Amino acid sequence: MHEGVLVAKDAPVLVIHGGAGVERAGMTPADEAAARQALEAALRAGHARLRAGAPAVDAVTAAITVLEDAPQFNAGRGAVFTHDGRNELDASLMDGATGKAGAVAGVHRVRNPILLARAVMEKSRHVMMVGEGAEAFAKEQGIGLVDPAWFRTEKRWQQLQKALAEEASGQARLDRGIFYFGTVGALALDAEGRLAAGTSTGGMTNKRYGRVGDSSIVGAGTWADGRCAVSGTGWGEYYIRAAAAHEICARVRLSGQGIDRAAASVINGDIPKAGGDGGAIALGSDGTFALPFNTEGMYRGWIGADGVPHVAIYAEDRLQGDVR
Repeated sequence: MHEGVLVAKDAPVLVIHGGAGVERAGMTPADEAAARQALEAALRAGHARLRAGAPAVDAVTAAITVLEDAPQFNAGRGAVFTHDGRNELDASLMDGATGKAGAVAGVHRVRNPILLARAVMEKSRHVMMVGEGAEAFAKEQGIGLVDPAWFRTEKRWQQLQKALAEEASGQARLDRGIFYFGTVGALALDAEGRLAAGTSTGGMTNKRYGRVGDSSIVGAGTWADGRCAVSGTGWGEYYIRAAAAHEICARVRLSGQGIDRAAASVINGDIPKAGGDGGAIALGSDGTFALPFNTEGMYRGWIGADGVPHVAIYAEDRLQGDVR
């Protein structure tokens, strides 16, 4: 027990996602192979920190940094484009052991937003910073800044062109969830029973007006406490309205629900009932985890004490922790 919470000491676990909303029709065998390879690399990077005895926060940031640098995912390099043809990045991080959190939104030159979110958490009095102010803080803290061209990929650029064409022709649909998907996240339980959660995203294709989704909002897209950690991926407006990440952990803390039941009831119950969709990963202090989603696929994976990575993409690729 740690502060009245059951913890699984000496049994570190890392759980990650690379975004829900994956559609088989838009994937090639090469795409699938590259995504699996990147997921495995992220799991190994985070597990190396856990194996070395580092705290959960270290494992989360290590894993997400790998995913942010991988062009297969909508975070960091490979982020989607706004209506104005720019990449706007959001991220958040929460340490369940201390309750501290850091978040950034609307940054354009920060190579790894999750590292800046951590700096906000550890090196400032604030929880969230946005835009130019966040980038000024990044420069002060020695966080890597890059030319915005670093984030550009042709695949994401063409997705924007398609969205703009549909919008111009009057064919665009506000309920077309695919434009709202694409996030990466990680959860870790370290050898001391500490939990942490982080989420990073490039937002939503063709977004305007400085729109910010759930990924940088503590309680909506990211949450960690002594019992439970969650990172979400989906149509952010619905996750914000539901305070989805916190809601899952609240059900664990207040109602005594298991991680799988709490996660599934929010992600596959409350969110679709309200009109949204997506997925999440959730991890408990006892080492149990859940990976619910209600789309055709969700990049996801986990790694335990044995150091063997397990990854999956589509719904039929059954993986421990999957719940429907």
